[in-house]
Amino acid sequence: MADSKKYEITVKTHVEYIPDQSDIDQERYVFAYTITITNTGNVAAQLISRHWVITDATNQVQEVRGLGVIGEQPLLKPGESFEYTSGCVIATPVGTMHGNYQMTAEDGTKFDAPVAEFTLNMPRVLH
Repeated sequence: MADSKKYEITVKTHVEYIPDQSDIDQERYVFAYTITITNTGNVAAQLISRHWVITDATNQVQEVRGLGVIGEQPLLKPGESFEYTSGCVIATPVGTMHGNYQMTAEDGTKFDAPVAEFTLNMPRVLH
């Protein structure tokens, strides 16, 4: 069995702008993001920690590191998914996020599950 398929996690993202928590006059733009993490590999793996790089339109970067997600470190068997929603605040109506999850497979192998860059944007700012 190929190792590339053995340790494989698929990550899907969905973003929503939260107008009632945002304050344009104060340059505070709040976004909720929902992440679906699916173990598409052949061995069970546990999400241990996360690393996010959040960049606003002025290239101000926030890095977030921590154990688990929303206080959990889910163990995903092959084919299982875990979904959660969290949020971030940036100073511009448009920004990006990307990062990775640090995983540990049931055989002890540690690997990263990358999260491709996705856009944070207030509606009607981008077309």
